Amino acid sequence: MTTGAPPPPVRGRSRARTLAPLGIAAWLVLEIWLLTLVADAAGGLTVLALLIGGGVLGAAVIKRAGRRAFTTLTEQLQRQQAGAQPPSTADRGSGGNGMLMLGGLLLMLPGLISDALGLLLLIPPLRTALAGYVERSVDRRMGAVLQQARIHRPDGKVVQGEVIRDDDRRGPGPGNDDGSRPPLTP
Repeated sequence: MTTGAPPPPVRGRSRARTLAPLGIAAWLVLEIWLLTLVADAAGGLTVLALLIGGGVLGAAVIKRAGRRAFTTLTEQLQRQQAGAQPPSTADRGSGGNGMLMLGGLLLMLPGLISDALGLLLLIPPLRTALAGYVERSVDRRMGAVLQQARIHRPDGKVVQGEVIRDDDRRGPGPGNDDGSRPPLTP
């Protein structure tokens, strides 16, 4: 038996990874329980109509948010091609497409609690406030990484050019008889 360094300490699961499955299971049990309560009180057809209505409304919301996102992207690309500066985040207003799509997804999921949360996300002031809270939370947790990405992100302008090396250390090679390379052309 060899005596070496002790084995590295075993890192336990994070709290979120431990509690997330329990939370999802509790949410599913609560959704089923609530659906059975409504079915007992109003009838099975009412519950079926609520679930189908939620799915249709959710699909319509996601379709609208997707069209809005595509329109915004098209406008930004046209502005960029025209040479205009893209609007700042303050000028764009509250995009909220991500939260709108989340609301549509929650409406499409079967269950009354998810439908209620999805309907809450359709209210513009609440959606905007929640989007701001999520953005601040992500910035706080991932601030350094996101700040680095923002600093190093190119502005979208393409500069045509070529690389010319001053050293003559490269000798003749395949396709490079005189030691130089032809300029890059599109």
